[in-house]
Amino acid sequence: DFVTLIIQFMDQMGIEQAPLIGHSMGGTVSLQTGLIYPERVSKITVIGSPILGDSLAFPLKLAGRKIVASFLFSNFNIFRSLMKFYAPRICSDPNFPKIMDHDITNTSLNSFLKSIASLRNTDLSSSIREIKIPILGMYGKNDNIVSPNQSELLKSRNPKATIEIFQSSGHFIMLDEPQLFSESIHRFLNKD
Repeated sequence: DFVTLIIQFMDQMGIEQAPLIGHSMGGTVSLQTGLIYPERVSKITVIGSPILGDSLAFPLKLAGRKIVASFLFSNFNIFRSLMKFYAPRICSDPNFPKIMDHDITNTSLNSFLKSIASLRNTDLSSSIREIKIPILGMYGKNDNIVSPNQSELLKSRNPKATIEIFQSSGHFIMLDEPQLFSESIHRFLNKD
């Protein structure tokens, strides 16, 4: 349970309250943490995060099926080649294919399946209205992993949420538009 891990980490570090910033699944976990432990979270920033699991791209949903994931991990060189081919369509940063290759090389089949299953089963559409903590939703207009329309769902279910759409970004805003990304985070965290 990722929420429990965050709280345990904060406890171990002696952190009473902190802002949470999460990308993709990390943003979903940040929202869940804010729901369950609102006294521990001062602000939440989500980056390309699903509010509903059905917003995931079809290839990702397909790869999250056990039979498909088992095939990909059994034929790892094919999987790596597919990911290297697809990487430039996900992120414009020239280093991204190397980053992605490193990540998939260090991921087990079991953890991959659990992560995708967790995302696929996400449904925060009704509960996010209960979050009273300030929320910043950052979405790339060209995100082909999580539908950018999740920003509209976040805003409609939590009208106090601030939404920023990055016109030249996909799923990895922090790599596609690092300066704008950094400025947005700083502005949000420094706002009272």
